[in-house]
Amino acid sequence: MAAACSFRSIVRAPPPPRGLARRSVLCCSTAPGGASTSKLVMEVKERLEREHPGLPTGRSGRDDDEMILWFLKDRKFAVDEAVSKLTKAIKWRQDFRVSELSEESVKGLYQTGKAYVHSSFDIYGRPVLVVVAAKHFPSKQDPLENEKLCAFLVEKALNKLPTGTENILGIFDLRGFRVENGDLQFLKFLIDVFYYYYPKRLGQVLFVDAPFVFQPMWQLVKPLLKQYASLVRFCDAETVRKEYFTEETVPPDFRC
Repeated sequence: MAAACSFRSIVRAPPPPRGLARRSVLCCSTAPGGASTSKLVMEVKERLEREHPGLPTGRSGRDDDEMILWFLKDRKFAVDEAVSKLTKAIKWRQDFRVSELSEESVKGLYQTGKAYVHSSFDIYGRPVLVVVAAKHFPSKQDPLENEKLCAFLVEKALNKLPTGTENILGIFDLRGFRVENGDLQFLKFLIDVFYYYYPKRLGQVLFVDAPFVFQPMWQLVKPLLKQYASLVRFCDAETVRKEYFTEETVPPDFRC
């Protein structure tokens, strides 16, 4: 078995960042149409303060320059759209109490090993979020607790982003997936998370060794993804080892 496994011996440099990573750089740049990004950030900030004064401030709040700029980029610098999407995201964070989530608060499901943030980056320098589908049992596990675990792990992965890297790699390990592991409701939640609350933070998704019984689930989910379906790649475990990691950094579930 070991002889059949191979890895990349040279780590490729991360791809050039598509956006802007540091506040000092971003606020001096220019948006399409010639507008200053710093002025657009200020306009959004003032709108949020005026129209939604009850929203929290501080990190990931209505006055967080970097978060505002990220949503402006996501909405192609359309202020009205950015304000609307930011309002939805910040309210969700507040209602869901994202800032209070911790390893202790999600310990019950976290200890099952059904999902985790890998300790190493992939060869592109991205944090890696691994989901082991065969350990997900929607009929036995509390849906809200599953959602909390998801939000905690996304936050944990994003907090590991190196300077210049803007998104993460998601790996769905589908080996051993059975009908009882299917959970369309949770997948819909996951799509909302990455579309509304963490836009453009998911760089690629790998569906690894998907069995035939997964195909009906995919046919239901794919239309919901719309253009983001292009982020999904179906592959085998060997591809994960060879194309995304070195021998030293491959996630433990994918080692030979």
